Amino acid sequence: MNQSERRQYLIRELLGEDPRFAGICIPGNVDEQKQLLRALMNVRMPKEISREFLMVQDAYLTVSAKEKGVVELSDLTPVQPGIYLWKGDITRLKVDAIVNAANSEMTGCYHPNHGCIDNCIHTYAGVQLRLKCAKIMEQQGTLEPAGQAKITPGYNLPARYVIHTVGPIVNGRVTERDEDLLASCYLFSLKLAREKGLRNIAFCCISTGVFHFPNDRAAKIAVQTVKEYREKEKYDIEVIFNVFKEIDEDIYKRLLKTGSSAERRD
Repeated sequence: MNQSERRQYLIRELLGEDPRFAGICIPGNVDEQKQLLRALMNVRMPKEISREFLMVQDAYLTVSAKEKGVVELSDLTPVQPGIYLWKGDITRLKVDAIVNAANSEMTGCYHPNHGCIDNCIHTYAGVQLRLKCAKIMEQQGTLEPAGQAKITPGYNLPARYVIHTVGPIVNGRVTERDEDLLASCYLFSLKLAREKGLRNIAFCCISTGVFHFPNDRAAKIAVQTVKEYREKEKYDIEVIFNVFKEIDEDIYKRLLKTGSSAERRD
């Protein structure tokens, strides 16, 4: 199969799983096909699927990752010893682990084509990730508390693992409890990374955006917590602070006293 054939196969299979989608036709436009496939993956409940589907999906997502461009740690320049700042799509990073800003259900975002990082990570990892998260949560028996974390394989992402952490949701004034929970997200993620023997990790801007944690305070907590943990635990894990918005890039530049966070181009 070529990439077009894989995409249309995956759409047909997902449409056929749910009688509610019986009247939906596959559009001829490539971009519309991609949007439809992503939407179908986003709304699909966590459940088993055929081995053939997974083989086609994995091949499709592998090619998609190459088309987007995989970014290796060696492509980046450290801004401080062991610390990097990079602006871009976290699903492109080929590192030991990327950190996902998850919700308390931990099975991803179910809103079709939503722009959140949770949606993006689950989309490009493949349907296996949601099922894995669901099994973890079923075994746990409760919602995931804020400030803790779980680790899963990265499946079709360039990253080997995904660490899922639930940040605090700020309603009004930021409290000391909010700050402690946010710091805990970074600490739990680093502890999981250490337990797995990981050498590098990429953090997104946990709890900012729709979780309403002020960007500057969130960044200060992130940088301080990471630096203190690396020093105290003598853990020389390399850390990438991954940002997607210019406002966050500017904040981290000030905190890390660096210039450009662009990819190095030789």
